[in-house]
Amino acid sequence: MTNDDNPTSTPAAGGRGGWGRRGVLQAAGASALGAGLATLGGGTAFADGRGNGNGKGHGAAHSSDGVVRQKLRFPANGRFRIVQFNDTQDSHRTDTRTIELQKAVLDEVRPNFVVINGDVINGGPASVAETKQAINNVVLPMEERGIPWALTFGNHDEDSTGRTGFDEADMIAFIRQYKHNLNTPGAEVTGTSNQVLTVSAAKGDEDAFAIWLLDSGRYAPKTIAGQDIEGYPHWDWLRFDQVEWYARTSRELEERRGSALPGLVFQHIALHEHRAMWFDSIDSRTEADHSRAREKHSIVGERHEDECPGPFNSGMFNAMLHRGDIKGLFVGHDHINSYTGDYFGIELGYSPGTGFAPYGLPGADKHRLRGARVFTLEEGADGFTSELKFARDYGIDMSPTAKPGEPAPFPDYVK
Repeated sequence: MTNDDNPTSTPAAGGRGGWGRRGVLQAAGASALGAGLATLGGGTAFADGRGNGNGKGHGAAHSSDGVVRQKLRFPANGRFRIVQFNDTQDSHRTDTRTIELQKAVLDEVRPNFVVINGDVINGGPASVAETKQAINNVVLPMEERGIPWALTFGNHDEDSTGRTGFDEADMIAFIRQYKHNLNTPGAEVTGTSNQVLTVSAAKGDEDAFAIWLLDSGRYAPKTIAGQDIEGYPHWDWLRFDQVEWYARTSRELEERRGSALPGLVFQHIALHEHRAMWFDSIDSRTEADHSRAREKHSIVGERHEDECPGPFNSGMFNAMLHRGDIKGLFVGHDHINSYTGDYFGIELGYSPGTGFAPYGLPGADKHRLRGARVFTLEEGADGFTSELKFARDYGIDMSPTAKPGEPAPFPDYVK
């Protein structure tokens, strides 16, 4: 996510421009973050931002608590596989190689679930029809194969909303028509489609794993409490009510199961802790720091750009550490980072950009890191494994020249 990767239009009124994204988040609520974390897991989250679509379709039934059960299950062999795509980030004429990569990964891995982890589209669509087409192009590979899928939102998904009037809530209503989509409007907290999908055990209906899908937002407001944010990162961050919802729901899932329910978190924008892990430091950022971090945190993968979190630390990592159920949190956003590491017992990582349209590495290497991350869960095991799949390993054309394709036809049950 470089500074030249900016929106092509301003957010629509009522969108994420402003302190509360889709409402007004009281400054007192954010400043109480440190105190609030001491009591996470209890009380009722304040619902400052809805952003909820009301579409009805084939997908998961809407639950206002954001919990979706019995839509996913470990197969009989006890092995559940997840594919993470992110930053497909294109318009209605998606680059043909993006779709080719998606299909190649899906056909090789044959996953049980797929997440497109934010920046599903870019700011290119000039109409509602083009927005729907851009989404259809990149969800069709899963839909055609009958693979359950969902998406999270990134900072670019509403870049065309000011022009089209079609926002994230409308997108959720639209994609819920697809037979294999598992998105819901989500919990009644800031953002859109914040939810947790539980994976049932191979036998019976007991929850065996949790897949958390969080909306990490778009862009930070220009001013907060009358002060501008010049000099701070201009991307968004998880808000307190989202973190509170995670912690409270995590506890409820534990009470239901009788023990902590292990899980993975997917959100688009990185945590501040991603950068802290890379350097094993908050303040120092030297090669010696990274050398120490690489060994201490078992870091593997590449980092070609600075992590781009929001101006404030959301407290999400602290909450996960406190709850003890999350095994990993994975992001996109920074297209040319691919690393992962063990940060004090929680795996923090990236999947590189999947789409061939947005920025990549310089020059002839532009598309070298285009890929996806594949996760393997073993029922009853404490943790998971993951690996990267790269477009270059499937014989896909890696030339830097754009290759826009023709819009794919919609399924006959999608309007």
